[in-house]
Amino acid sequence: MRDDDQIFKALADSTRRRLLDLLHQRDGQTLSQLEMPMAMSRFGVMKHLRVLENAGLLVTRRVGREKHHFLNAVPIQLIHDRWIGKYTARHVAAPAGLNATLENTPWKPARRRA
Repeated sequence: MRDDDQIFKALADSTRRRLLDLLHQRDGQTLSQLEMPMAMSRFGVMKHLRVLENAGLLVTRRVGREKHHFLNAVPIQLIHDRWIGKYTARHVAAPAGLNATLENTPWKPARRRA
């Protein structure tokens, strides 16, 4: 599976996005800390963390007996640059802005000149 595919697969799941949000709020959490706010088993959280790690979206570091998880936002930035940034460029934004303006402007028929 290509790297982009792994990243998109990892981001497609709401539980994994929630885990990334938790790490964004406080980086370096242990499995026990990440498990607490989640409504799932410890093994379910471990499975999701493994997918995120395989996609490169988090890295781990052992501290004694504990494993700490850290967010790696670089793959998300690369996805943004490759797949989102080019679609938000000025040449795309201008027609979108015109479209929004036209959709929000009430239509008035032109008056006939005599």
